[in-house]
Amino acid sequence: MTEKTIKLYDEDSYLSKFNAKVLSCREIISKADNKTYEVILDATAFFPEGGGQACDTGFLHGMEVIDVQEKEEVVYHTLTAPIPEGITVKGEINRSRRFDFMQQHTGEHILSGLVHEHYGYDNVGFHLGADMVTIDFSGALKEEDLRAVEEKANEAVFHNLPVRAYYPTPDELKNIDYRSKKELTGAVRIVTIEGIDTCACCAPHVRFTGEVGLIKIASFQSYKGGTRLEILCGNRALKDYNRKEKNIQNISVLLSARIYETDEAVKHLKEEKTALEGKLSALSLKLLTYKAESIPLGTEPYTVFDNEVEDNQLRNYANLVKDRRDGVTGIFLPSAKSSPDLSETDESMEYRYVLCAKTIDVRPLGTALNKSFQGRGGGSKEMVQGSLTGRKNEIADFILQYKA
Repeated sequence: MTEKTIKLYDEDSYLSKFNAKVLSCREIISKADNKTYEVILDATAFFPEGGGQACDTGFLHGMEVIDVQEKEEVVYHTLTAPIPEGITVKGEINRSRRFDFMQQHTGEHILSGLVHEHYGYDNVGFHLGADMVTIDFSGALKEEDLRAVEEKANEAVFHNLPVRAYYPTPDELKNIDYRSKKELTGAVRIVTIEGIDTCACCAPHVRFTGEVGLIKIASFQSYKGGTRLEILCGNRALKDYNRKEKNIQNISVLLSARIYETDEAVKHLKEEKTALEGKLSALSLKLLTYKAESIPLGTEPYTVFDNEVEDNQLRNYANLVKDRRDGVTGIFLPSAKSSPDLSETDESMEYRYVLCAKTIDVRPLGTALNKSFQGRGGGSKEMVQGSLTGRKNEIADFILQYKA
């Protein structure tokens, strides 16, 4: 039986370099036939994936560690090359990643502890990713509740409270009121932040809350009867602030508005846009009506090729035409808006089309048209829509000469 791995990160969460003995190195072949090697050390500073937190990354014996897992108190390091058993090797974890994760996880403890204290809700879900921390609480929280908790959380940061991580004895543990997302057995590691939180947790944390830097709730939503938060702490929060500040500065310049007045400027811009859209819609209807009235009346088939009508106006155009004439009308719009003047070209191109008629079933014509010009589409007796590819003159001749 493999002996338990000494977890150096439990003793010193700031430790980034260490030496350890290789107890075993086993080859693993994945489904993609990629060889990797599972290495067990007598001691490690690499934190394994677990509890919603990704593992540490870094190097072991000069080779990249691509994964770290723990099973039954043994930590397994995955490498892309083997290491001789029995030798002492040097390990080095990604220090900036570790400290970032420490900031995020300690910030999560502060928020979760405050929510539990003030609202009685439990943290029932946690994920610490490379970009964002997600927390799920068991009850509903309003925006004003969250802003109040966020303020208290940052007060805890500013007070630079000590963060203590330790293994109490079984007798001591019985008298500790601590948070935990699941029933625990064996040795339980407790993380306490004085006056804020006491929680069972195996992850590395900062020594003082001041090192968290800043706690910011980036978003929140109702989730499975509770509340899901996305939070940013420390350097992540600073980077997020800088990015948003740059965006709002750019918007301020584009709108010629002061930074704190950009929301009002956007409201005015949206109102202007709505008014202009209304005017454009009215003008578009007048244009379509004019175009429809320019089509000769009659019972004979007729085709229109037009690159001035938008796709979303095609059906309205067809309805106006259908109400005026009894014959079949085919309206064709080039798919490419950069198409040349349709009156001067006979290139093969893709068209969006509609066939319409007041008293004639246009579906057979639509089927024949699609078959002859690599098209597809369908519709009702009075109107068929689709797309096809062909030359304008050939399409027009096909419709004019078509006989059911």
